Amino acid sequence: MDRVSDETRQRVKFSDERVCKSHLLNCCPHDILSGTRMDLGECSKIHDLALRADYEIASKDRDLFFELDAVDHLESFIADCDRRTELAKKRLAETQEEISAEGAAKAEKVHELNEEIGKLLAKAEQLGAEGNVDEAQKVLQEVEQVRIKKKDAEEEYRNSMPASSFQQQKLRVCEVCSAYLGLHDNDRRLADHFGGKLHLGFIQIRDKLEALKKTVVLKQELRNQERLKRREEREREEREKKKTKSHSRERKRSRSREKRRRHSRSASREKRRSRSRSRDRERRRRHRSRSRSHHRHKSSRDQDRERSSRDRSSRDRSSHDPSSRDRSRDRDRRRGSSEHHHQDSMNGKMDRRDDREAGEI
Repeated sequence: MDRVSDETRQRVKFSDERVCKSHLLNCCPHDILSGTRMDLGECSKIHDLALRADYEIASKDRDLFFELDAVDHLESFIADCDRRTELAKKRLAETQEEISAEGAAKAEKVHELNEEIGKLLAKAEQLGAEGNVDEAQKVLQEVEQVRIKKKDAEEEYRNSMPASSFQQQKLRVCEVCSAYLGLHDNDRRLADHFGGKLHLGFIQIRDKLEALKKTVVLKQELRNQERLKRREEREREEREKKKTKSHSRERKRSRSREKRRRHSRSASREKRRSRSRSRDRERRRRHRSRSRSHHRHKSSRDQDRERSSRDRSSRDRSSHDPSSRDRSRDRDRRRGSSEHHHQDSMNGKMDRRDDREAGEI
């Protein structure tokens, strides 16, 4: 589709599947072979020079890999052309008279020289059209040398064939464009063929296909290298993350161990303090117990001395007064009973205090 409406152009982008990728790369066979004997007509996909310009601008910033689509397209076209070439060769082998192997080899030599002459003439015409007259003259001199070789090859071929067989036109299929070539074609016919749009168009398509294959291989290698580089970077980042996590876990374990050690030391200190406090309480209890015991003994001795003193006084008085001795004995009995009750009360209080302190410990 060479003509695209403005509405379609605005709606369709160069990356659209409907756009011909071979056209964007300037190698679509529908464009190259247009106007030749093998004109393919319009392409089934969109052709638009504006889209090609957009693609050329975008491809400078990033790889779009449209070459893969173009390679598939051109390979399919060339494969179809090669099938036609083989079919034409088979048809010629069936229709043309069978010749000996020696004659076939000599005929092939003539065909090769014809092909070389045709290519050189086409090159000379192109150089002349471009204004390179001196270069064109050099090419024409080469053509004269090849003509001499062709004349000798034709003479050898004629001597190896019967006269009737030699006069028959021996055709050959062009390996490039699958067109028929005659063994006795003149220079003009050879120049028209090898310099013609059909033959040069096929050469352009085949050369473009080889160039695209090399480009695809190169880009695939670059892409693989980039993927490998990204994979290595990801692996390196993962290793760094694992190393960081390992260090973090180690730090956490270290902090946990330190915390346990501090807790253990704190617990040990607390236990030592508790034991120390227990020992202090025990010492204080024992000290109080000894103090109370000493106080009780001292009070008992004082009371005994006082009682002894009173007894002696009483005895002295009673020695002079019998009634006084009786009263003195009664008082002694009451005092002894009161002191005994007081002692029992004091001992009970001391026992309860000791029990309470022992419970606190």
